[in-house]
Amino acid sequence: MFRGEAVRLAEVLVGLTEPEFARPTRCPPWNVRELAAHVSTGAGRLVGMLAEPAPPRAEVDAAAYFGPAKFTPETDTARVDMARQEGAGFGSGRELAEDFAQTWRAAYAASLAAPPGRLVRTRHGDPMTLEEFLVTRVVELGVHGLDLAAALDREPWLTGPTGELIAGLLTRAAGPAAVGLAEQLRWDRLTLVAKATGRQPLTDPERAEIDRRGVRWLAFG
Repeated sequence: MFRGEAVRLAEVLVGLTEPEFARPTRCPPWNVRELAAHVSTGAGRLVGMLAEPAPPRAEVDAAAYFGPAKFTPETDTARVDMARQEGAGFGSGRELAEDFAQTWRAAYAASLAAPPGRLVRTRHGDPMTLEEFLVTRVVELGVHGLDLAAALDREPWLTGPTGELIAGLLTRAAGPAAVGLAEQLRWDRLTLVAKATGRQPLTDPERAEIDRRGVRWLAFG
């Protein structure tokens, strides 16, 4: 799934014009270039993490990784500023696209070379399995892929397996209150991902049903 989403995104980025890289996104203040830089940096973290010693045990899974601590004002500000600096560091959007192509391939190769059960420590200090961290990378590629598709006025390129993974993660993390919600509201996987992550607005009846059930979704930013 990581490879599938990365290939799709790389194909899109390499075909963009400079004006398209400058388009605003629904992740303000980032434009397409800065959001792509953020996604590239996130994907590339795998290489450095796998070069470090493994922690003694895993304490965090993919759902817990997206916890409130990741979205404090200080953390958000640092994340936003870093992506803007990284985006500005490329001479052109084409250079960024080529860098992303190299970055995801290196991360993919490093993950394939890792032994089964490999543990890693994230930049936030979370000890987790490589498999669970890869889930978070797939989420980042998939959800921000929706943001980039919207900014570029394109149909979402989210792959079916990734949509299923993200929808499953959202539903499991929300607990029993979310069981049967998508079916009741007649959401397909793409709609569930878009609505639960704030990429599509909720209708009044949808919001009423979610509030009635007490559903609380993961925060992806």
